[in-house]
Amino acid sequence: MFRLSRYMKALTAPANSPRPAPPVAGPAGPVVIWNLIRRCNLLCKHCYAISGNVDFPGELTYRQVCDVMDDLKAFGVPVLILSGGEPLLRPDIFEISRRAKQMGFYVGLSTNGVLISEPVMEDLTDTGYDYVGISLDGIGEIHDRFRGMEGAYEKSLNALRLCRDHGIKAGLRFTMTEDNAHQFEDMLKLADDEGIGKFYFSHLVYAGRGNKNRKDDAALQKTRAVMERLFELAFEEAEKGSGREFVTGNNDADGVFLLLWVQKHFPEKAETIRRMLVRWGGNQTGVNVANIDNLGNVHPDTMWWHHTLGNVKERPFSEIWMDTSDPVMAGLKQRPRPVKGRCAKCRYLDICNGNTRVRAMQLTDDPWAEDPACYLSDAEIGLEEPGERLTVTPFRGRRASAKG
Repeated sequence: MFRLSRYMKALTAPANSPRPAPPVAGPAGPVVIWNLIRRCNLLCKHCYAISGNVDFPGELTYRQVCDVMDDLKAFGVPVLILSGGEPLLRPDIFEISRRAKQMGFYVGLSTNGVLISEPVMEDLTDTGYDYVGISLDGIGEIHDRFRGMEGAYEKSLNALRLCRDHGIKAGLRFTMTEDNAHQFEDMLKLADDEGIGKFYFSHLVYAGRGNKNRKDDAALQKTRAVMERLFELAFEEAEKGSGREFVTGNNDADGVFLLLWVQKHFPEKAETIRRMLVRWGGNQTGVNVANIDNLGNVHPDTMWWHHTLGNVKERPFSEIWMDTSDPVMAGLKQRPRPVKGRCAKCRYLDICNGNTRVRAMQLTDDPWAEDPACYLSDAEIGLEEPGERLTVTPFRGRRASAKG
């Protein structure tokens, strides 16, 4: 995840303000995204789990979940993101969530929101989730078509409103494809109109149904335009001190593109931002982000269900995660990673860390091939003589006083 607003706060900070703090030692364990159930009430086009509204045998029992949580806590895992399928279809979801909160985890819930109603809010509120993420793929019928259910949009939007009104931090997640890119501005406006404090822009990943629909991935030029719009909006919100958050996911070229944007509009802050981006370190698959699926299989992240590292029913997660006998896991933990093509020659490899390896895997059967969704030009990443860069949208916000 690329926390865009963090960098915009650094850009808008007064010139005499303290520099961003140096990095501190991170926890021993990664953020764990845990698919507790595969059953789902929707049929989303970009579902990485290829879920369905049926029971899947062999899922972890409550006792097994508790045993895994104990190991995760001892290993230093700081964050659990409870997901599915649709996690609210699991009868013991609130019991699991409350136990996780009592153990001191930061606990997030990733849901489609359809099952969230006023009666459910009591459990949601009592559980004390730190964050609830709800996806919307467009307005009205566009969202319903993506999700395979008539009326899903109104139910998911109502869930966002209920979380907002009950004081639960909630965010709107939007995954852009060619089918819904035209509604990007509408989604920004919706988040603003509804007072949703966090907007998560997700690039399409070629995994599960996302892989089957990869021909619909938004054109690279369109991606650039959208990212510049997010930069501008996040800067304006940081300047106002509104507290609204903007994050992106599944394309670590976003960090490099931000640096190029800063070099153009705020050159005096470019070195500060670059240092922050290098500390961020880009893609964290297999390092600081992990996945446990509904059967207990451990994967490098949620988009790697085709590649299993081990199962928590047989070995503790802490042992599986530190085992680098798997060549893919060894490569993911390597710094720099053994990437090829444009990625290997990129001058910003220390920032993006080779981007999203699963896209390369899906298209070439080689996890170290260049990421096909990198939207930066050869000139921008240092592979050819600098020339005229791809057209960018003029910055419409207020400029820094010391612009170049």
